[in-house]
Amino acid sequence: MIKSWMVIGAITLLVLAGSSLVGRRDAEWFKRLRRPRWLTFEAAIPVIWTVIFICGAWSAVIIWEKDPGTPRTWLLMGLYLLLEVITVSYNPVMLRRRSLTAGTVIGGTGAALGILLTLIVWPISGWAALLLLPYDLWSPIGTFTTWQMMQLNPQAV
Repeated sequence: MIKSWMVIGAITLLVLAGSSLVGRRDAEWFKRLRRPRWLTFEAAIPVIWTVIFICGAWSAVIIWEKDPGTPRTWLLMGLYLLLEVITVSYNPVMLRRRSLTAGTVIGGTGAALGILLTLIVWPISGWAALLLLPYDLWSPIGTFTTWQMMQLNPQAV
């Protein structure tokens, strides 16, 4: 029998794979942009996002296991999926458009949806909500960083 964590994990990995559709030239454009002086942890960002996605998937598994297959649970799974799609669209959209504004809007949208999802799942499972907190804390930091980069790179707005 296929377990819920296997399905949710597979969907998470499939959506994440879509975020790797970034051209080399687009990535080079981003590497050339100025960064805030306080951004000293850029090398850790992939690890941070890996932990955040694992926590998000684990949160989704908890919610699914609480009430599997019900319309409310399917709706919540849709919100988890929407949050992941919005989050992973940050790089491809921002880099292809070469627009830090696009990145800031996507980041802000993800931050708002993440907080909303946390508030919705809190009454169902405190643990599931707690597992969304890394996203809720980190997403605004990433959005703020992108906004700061807009100030330093007006040509990339």
